Amino acid sequence: MKNQRLGQMAALALVGSLSLAACGSATNSDATSSGGGSSSGACPGAANLSAAGSTAQQNAMAQATAGYKSKCGVDVSYNGTGSGAGITSFLSKQVDFAGSDSALNPQGKDGDEVAKAKAACGSDAWDLPMITGPIAVAFNVKGVDKLVLTPSLIAKIFSGKITKWNDPAIAAANSGVTLPSEDIAVFFRSDSSGTTDNFTNYLHTAAPTDWPADHGKDWTGSVGQGKQGNPGVGQGIQQTEGGIGYVEWSFAQQNKLAMADIDNGAGPVALTADSAGKAIAAATVKGTGNDLALKIDYATKAPGAYPLVLVTYEIVCSTYADAAKGAAVKSFLSYMVSSEYQGTLTSIGSAPLPPSILSKVTTAVDAIK
Repeated sequence: MKNQRLGQMAALALVGSLSLAACGSATNSDATSSGGGSSSGACPGAANLSAAGSTAQQNAMAQATAGYKSKCGVDVSYNGTGSGAGITSFLSKQVDFAGSDSALNPQGKDGDEVAKAKAACGSDAWDLPMITGPIAVAFNVKGVDKLVLTPSLIAKIFSGKITKWNDPAIAAANSGVTLPSEDIAVFFRSDSSGTTDNFTNYLHTAAPTDWPADHGKDWTGSVGQGKQGNPGVGQGIQQTEGGIGYVEWSFAQQNKLAMADIDNGAGPVALTADSAGKAIAAATVKGTGNDLALKIDYATKAPGAYPLVLVTYEIVCSTYADAAKGAAVKSFLSYMVSSEYQGTLTSIGSAPLPPSILSKVTTAVDAIK
């Protein structure tokens, strides 16, 4: 019921604004009506698009593209290559927009992503949060289906300071749980990943003593096995007794993995759409204007807030050189911010944006040209 209420709240916040935004504001002669659903006439501006990036939003994007095709009759091709690769494709003009679990970075490993995006677009690029994608600390431990971890324990496990499941520190946080003496098998992302960026940012913020390294899209730990994308990490944990890894919520569910409750200092909190939404609702906008890059408080001790969260951004040009392309991007993202779509996210292990953030995103989408 909590999940339903969160989706309903988002829907109420959007009804007025989405009736104006509809499916964009321009018409594109390239739009087709392949497959079922409406033609582009029902969705002004709708046209085929290509995008790439975050695997954290891959399941949510599959749902969005299917729903949009049924409604508007056109295809949006999304390739889950990872956030870093998606941004690279956007900067080189290979895709119309990128999906990323991290906003454009003015101090990225390959230089100023903000400046490069502005040069590629010929206008400012915007980071538009679209989907709440909680990060599960998923595990596969014989005889254990409930586990509580603190930021310090997670940092020590992923840095190799704790190597056995029955370590006294884990046992102390899990009174009454019988922990096996087996080795811990850590899994991490081998590709450049926004999920890694958010996970290491959480560790650096919430457990700086045990994880002094700064955050980034590339894994810098010295233990574990690297796997490609969220699907690879999820499968690695599922297939390995004693496995543990960080993976976007929908992939933990897809692989039927147990997920740890996290205790940031105010008591253990299980991962739900409601608990993740509380953490995102407390985020602040650090971008300016319609650039809605968020600052998430990973050290939050708010009651009932699950702290290990991310939002996936759609990175777009504010003004496209090809006006028809801008209208098409606007059309698709207008569908993604609609109550029709946001209300479906809990069914696939993602969560809708809280109304306070969603209203800002809706305004930004309506301003794309």
